[in-house]
Amino acid sequence: MNTDTPLDLANDNPDDAPLDAAEILRRARELAPVLRKRAPEIEANRTLPADVVELLRATGVFRIGHSARTGGPCLTSLEQCEVIEAIAYGDSSAGWCAGIGAMGGAITNFLVPEAVRALYPSPDLITAGALVPAGRAERVPGGYRLSGHWPFGSGVRHADLVTSGAFIYQDGEPWAAPDSPHEHDSMQFFVPGSAVEPIDNWDTTGLCGTGSCDYTMTDVFVPENHTFTFFEPRVESNPMAWSDSFMRALPGVPLGITRAALDHAREVATTRYDGMAGRSWSDSWRVQTEIARCEAEFNAAREGVYGSLRRQWEVLSAGGSLDDLSTVERGVVPLAGLHAVHVARDVVGRLYDLLQTWSINRDSPMDRWLRDTAVLSQGQIGHDVVLESVGAYLLGRRPKVRIGLGLH
Repeated sequence: MNTDTPLDLANDNPDDAPLDAAEILRRARELAPVLRKRAPEIEANRTLPADVVELLRATGVFRIGHSARTGGPCLTSLEQCEVIEAIAYGDSSAGWCAGIGAMGGAITNFLVPEAVRALYPSPDLITAGALVPAGRAERVPGGYRLSGHWPFGSGVRHADLVTSGAFIYQDGEPWAAPDSPHEHDSMQFFVPGSAVEPIDNWDTTGLCGTGSCDYTMTDVFVPENHTFTFFEPRVESNPMAWSDSFMRALPGVPLGITRAALDHAREVATTRYDGMAGRSWSDSWRVQTEIARCEAEFNAAREGVYGSLRRQWEVLSAGGSLDDLSTVERGVVPLAGLHAVHVARDVVGRLYDLLQTWSINRDSPMDRWLRDTAVLSQGQIGHDVVLESVGAYLLGRRPKVRIGLGLH
């Protein structure tokens, strides 16, 4: 197997030999400079080019959440986050799509075994979709007829499988199971990627290359066992059989962007000469202190993410549950991800200002990172609903969104 250059990844078959965490991370880091060069093209394309998707697949990133039971490498949450961080260091949109596309491994914990075998014959299949129950699923013999319009389907254009949330109906009336605490039940429904119709409406400030467009389906049949809910694991207890598991690696995206921006700013500072002051930029007190402050904030945010994941995995891998964590320990995982997004936006903005006119052109990576972090902060891990939900949990109230806390 020749992996001397990143482009050789396209010819590697991850099924040729087992991939461990170190090898997947090595491939991700090796691919990062290729993604950096391709970033303007990825952005202009407004979705990942097909060959970039295959370069990502060849790293093994889409299998990082799979266990040995489903042919995966059994990465910890920390190792998964490191891989996404390495890819986002190369390109923000590729990092986000990699994190979303890799959620299939976590989802297999909530599917019945025969569905896992049917849906995931390979751990390298890409999963996408929108979890919000925006669709309508009519109960029919053997399954459901699924229709609807879903927003923000990151990666649906290149996904092998699409999962979508929908409310359940029977004979046109809202349906709930006899033992359900809800008046109207909803579930997740799996379909092949070819069954969805993307809508070309993703034209945004940043993260342009994620292709996070809306999509629709009309009267698509979904077998009964191709449905699931994140609040009902279908396997023996394990660290990934929790509703938050597919989200744990996503903070790698803001961390990768911030690290890339810091490295870029430091490189510029060490090569620029201030003719008016008659000195190198690296001799400027303002440049020195701002670079150091941003490094300090990044490293604190990064340790917040990895420290919280480390503690969580320590408990879960020892056979414990999230309920064995203290209230603060449980809440700090989504809060650390939120904080990483906010630090990314703040640090990138300050470095953008530090580099002044060297930041403002469209071909500057600082311009792209500024826009990417602005959009990232509006998404599922950077939105104030995370604060609201964790705050409610810390105060003993019902969180608005339970999934990020792993609450059933």
